[in-house]
Amino acid sequence: MIARKLRGQLTHGVALRAMACAGLALSGLATTPVRAQGMSPDEIIVTARRTEERLQDVPISITVFSGDQIEKRNIAVASDLAAFTPSLSVNTRYGPEKSTFSIRGFNQDASTAPTVGVYFADVVGVRAQGGTAGGNTVGAGAFTDLQNVQVLKGPQGTLQGRNTTGGAVLLVPSKPTDLLEASIEGTYGNYDQRRVQAMFNAPLADTFKIRVAIDRNERDGYMKNHSGIGPRDFNDVNYFYGRLSIVADLTPDLENYTIFHYSRSDTNGYASHYEFCDRNPTSPFAGGNLTRYYTSLAACDQIDRQAARGDGPLDVEVGNPNPRMFLRTWQAINTTTWQASDTITIKNIASYGEYREQSQFQLYSDNFFVPDTDVTRFYAGLFGPQVGGRFDYIQLGTMPNYNAAAESTVTEELQLQGRSADGKLNYVIGGYLEFSRPIGWNQQRTGIYGNCTDPGTMDCAAGLPLSAASPIPGTIISESRTRMKFDNHGVFAQGTYNFTDKLALTLGGRWTFDKIDGLSESNRWVYVQHPTFGYIVASRVCNDNLNHPTVNLVANGGDTSACRTRIVNKSNKPTWLIDFDFKPTPDTLIYAKYARGYRQGTVNFTNPGIETALPEKVDAYEVGAKLTFRGALPGYFNIAGFWNDFSDQQVFGALIAKEGSGLVGGAAIINAGKSVIRGVEVDAGITPVQGLRFSAGYTYLDTELKELVPPPLSADSPFEEIIPRGAIGGPLTYSPKHKMSLSGDYAVSLGENVGELSFGAIFTYTAKQLVDGSIEVPGYSLLNLNAGIADIGGTGFDVMLFAQNVTNKKYRTTTGGGYDSAGIGDFMYGPPRMYGLRLKYNFGR
Repeated sequence: MIARKLRGQLTHGVALRAMACAGLALSGLATTPVRAQGMSPDEIIVTARRTEERLQDVPISITVFSGDQIEKRNIAVASDLAAFTPSLSVNTRYGPEKSTFSIRGFNQDASTAPTVGVYFADVVGVRAQGGTAGGNTVGAGAFTDLQNVQVLKGPQGTLQGRNTTGGAVLLVPSKPTDLLEASIEGTYGNYDQRRVQAMFNAPLADTFKIRVAIDRNERDGYMKNHSGIGPRDFNDVNYFYGRLSIVADLTPDLENYTIFHYSRSDTNGYASHYEFCDRNPTSPFAGGNLTRYYTSLAACDQIDRQAARGDGPLDVEVGNPNPRMFLRTWQAINTTTWQASDTITIKNIASYGEYREQSQFQLYSDNFFVPDTDVTRFYAGLFGPQVGGRFDYIQLGTMPNYNAAAESTVTEELQLQGRSADGKLNYVIGGYLEFSRPIGWNQQRTGIYGNCTDPGTMDCAAGLPLSAASPIPGTIISESRTRMKFDNHGVFAQGTYNFTDKLALTLGGRWTFDKIDGLSESNRWVYVQHPTFGYIVASRVCNDNLNHPTVNLVANGGDTSACRTRIVNKSNKPTWLIDFDFKPTPDTLIYAKYARGYRQGTVNFTNPGIETALPEKVDAYEVGAKLTFRGALPGYFNIAGFWNDFSDQQVFGALIAKEGSGLVGGAAIINAGKSVIRGVEVDAGITPVQGLRFSAGYTYLDTELKELVPPPLSADSPFEEIIPRGAIGGPLTYSPKHKMSLSGDYAVSLGENVGELSFGAIFTYTAKQLVDGSIEVPGYSLLNLNAGIADIGGTGFDVMLFAQNVTNKKYRTTTGGGYDSAGIGDFMYGPPRMYGLRLKYNFGR
């Protein structure tokens, strides 16, 4: 396949091929087979607006990666995509498998709905509604054997499933073909990476075809653990992925396309490197928070131990004996397409999927010991924790026979696609249903301030004094026990009317109905180290102490239904699109559009009194031009300028718990913001000589928070303060002002039956960006290289060498954000230099 593609590149050498092979921002979705991507731009058919259109007729800013480019960039999980995509940023706070996306400054925090929808074969990712932010995306390995990936920028509230304000990422799997073919591929790289991928495609009959793809990938972690406890490394890779695709042509006009895919990822999880701390926390004797005093100084001691060892940014010290991030996702998708007439097509897309997560980890990657100060020695003399004794800050554990998150998702979408007899009107009308239901209780135990081997099994000993008034050491074990139901429904219609062959108007609308029905029975144990009776239960109460302040779960035998709280959050909103297109020549498209975007509200039971947030909306304005150049120097130049007015913004707010509340703090989502988001996106490419392509993508993003007013807290709230993320007049998080990608590819034939040689280089730059309320990560640049020979000696063998982050940059990606509540300053880091060798054999080509 690679040999055929390279021959196509040498034969055609047109501007569109430069776009497709560089994998940079394009203005269209290349949905034709790879073997046709060397054709003229006029012949490429795209489906960005859910109907087939010519590439140059689509007024959308999109980044496209071909299957070949996904392979060369080693994109295996969703977070890998952001490194190469202008406008796309990623939050890996809880690891790459649970990453959340940001496009044009629209972020997803905590338990909110995604601002960027991730779709596989036109179906949104299975919901992942756990205790930590995560994903709602595709499983690890889903980038295997793809036709292409597209990143759509801006609100997608008329035609794409769930409403999103930032955009959408579409994964298009390779569809079964009429060819009998197969491939097997092995990769070996540093950090002991071992990866095997295989594909098999077969036409079992004239009307029945199947395709199978698998991916097994293992790699050691690059964050090295120096605690002497637990695994030797973190940020490792260990997944299996499999897919079966079936196409049945039931009649000449009726096609049934079914996909089953499964992902299983089992790793040590993420870890962060400590870099700063509060070395002068306010003493509890002077009104300071007692537990913050301990955690701040313990964090400082951990930093001092790192310095004494000479640790670098990729060295960590995590005291968890059994960390684990175990994620399983599977999904079945069926698409039935009926060509009812020459002008009418009916398409039905149905799916069912499940997500399960078991996770146990130190939320802040700590290995803490009681510090030695006058204050801690005083409490040690009052039966408090002894100086040098171990304690955990926040440790999540897995309960036997329960999942931290387990959710099923059913979707059903019916589309009517049509065009008028004169060809001037093209339209799509449809309806969408989505039901997400819990698979049992989402249940997880978290040890706080204790000394736990596994809080999930209550295997803990006493840690810190839990309040200045009661200096006896203890442990809080919080049991999160929730069930969440989500309904997302919508009806939509969109049409384009061509007044002339140069002027067109597109109108689209959607009405969306959202409902979240949440049930919580969350509660907590308080254990203390009694001087006479030992380590005992002091109390067991409801976490929601506003609605259930007098419940005693010890006295009622542990009946958690006494803590039951139900919250229903409903909304229904219209979204729309108005777009004018002008094509003065076949190679020039100028467009202007206005769209309304909408994102549903949220429910989060961990924050009594402020559990819900209302929907947010955005008014998005965009103008752009797409130009294609032919002749001696073929190329393209695409530019888009956008302005977004963002209101009712869902903003993350750190919660500071009252002393003695029994809570460690929280992460509330509040409707506290109004923002303006504006910027420019530029994409360009040229083919100066046959086989040589240069491409570039650049995004300038200017975000400004205009309003930030946290809601008031009630007098009986267990929290004393909300600290919203951000500052008025400042930027939004995960919104670098500049992001750029440059690439060059060269392919040349070595002669008949010798092979084809290719070289590639990709340079990316990301400017500094805010990742927490006042914490900024510096900008960084990365260089990736690849070189290979395809179809060596006509044998079907391909060999490729690759290197990512060639200069071995140590670059920060995000922070845990624990300074306000615990005096901790930690950072997560991106992968260091990764390199390896890939050998592939193609059968039947």
